[in-house]
Amino acid sequence: MAKGDPLDPKGLIEESYKIHGIVEPECRSIFLDWALSFQGVPAVGIAELLVRHCNEAADHPMTVTLRAGLIAPQPATRRGGRRARLR
Repeated sequence: MAKGDPLDPKGLIEESYKIHGIVEPECRSIFLDWALSFQGVPAVGIAELLVRHCNEAADHPMTVTLRAGLIAPQPATRRGGRRARLR
């Protein structure tokens, strides 16, 4: 797809698959840029990108990053603090 594609507005994800020797930290940075520019529900966009690039290697760093983007974060827990210690 070309730039201006609603699923990949800047063509970042597609280009990441073309970069030889790209590593996960670079893919996470690209993914963050994509997420900030994506105009839609991120989980839907990520799933569609995975389908679009399913012919890419399953262990490609961008594929790993996209899959990680679908995992729901753990709920935040209180870590304590002064008030909790004084009770």
